[in-house]
Amino acid sequence: MNSILVTGGTGHLGRPTVSQLRAAGHQVRVLSRKHGPDRVIADLTTGAGLEAAVEGADVIVHLATSLGRQDAQQTRRLVEAAAGVQHLVVMSIAGIDRIPLSYYKTKLEVEQVIEQSGVPYTIQRATQFHDLIDRVFSAQRYLPVVVAPTISLQPIAVEDVAARLTELVGQPPVKGRAPDIGGPERRTVRDLARIWKQAKGSHRPIVPVRLGGKVFRAFANGDAMVDGPAYGRITFAEHLG
Repeated sequence: MNSILVTGGTGHLGRPTVSQLRAAGHQVRVLSRKHGPDRVIADLTTGAGLEAAVEGADVIVHLATSLGRQDAQQTRRLVEAAAGVQHLVVMSIAGIDRIPLSYYKTKLEVEQVIEQSGVPYTIQRATQFHDLIDRVFSAQRYLPVVVAPTISLQPIAVEDVAARLTELVGQPPVKGRAPDIGGPERRTVRDLARIWKQAKGSHRPIVPVRLGGKVFRAFANGDAMVDGPAYGRITFAEHLG
């Protein structure tokens, strides 16, 4: 049993991760700026309270994100306070070294901060979450159609990612990247849109769209997917159901 501190423990991935870590018998505290049960108060941006929050933790699971705005700086603050931690498990995204999105460049910088920190670590990259695909389609609710870029994706459920993070916590630090993980299916976005429409009862037509530029070309080349057998078990249809 480990004493674990989870950053981002109240987010989409954080909640199932905290739940699965506790179910595995670990003592888990959630780093937060707001008071609550089993939370420790600290601020990743300013560093206030971080040393006290990290004290006594064997493992840190770093899931917090500012959606790119301050991720690298927050990670620097965290590793400065985590000098005595036995294992730092960090969540990242598949394909960030091949897809030139601004947010992905920031996530690469986060990985570099971790690699240079001197703290024993494991970086886990995963494909896009089912929740993200759902939100992208839901954001189009005021359009007369459902726009579907002509690319394929391999989305994964946050519950499956949480299971993998729980496995990593019980293992020695990789001191590098663990094998990337992806969902159980590779699907075109058009297929995902059909599944989403059926689940939501939408009758709007799907409009495939081919875009230009390096970002779209990287997604079209499959750079957001992972090689090898799928890790995730929950399909997009099951997630929506």
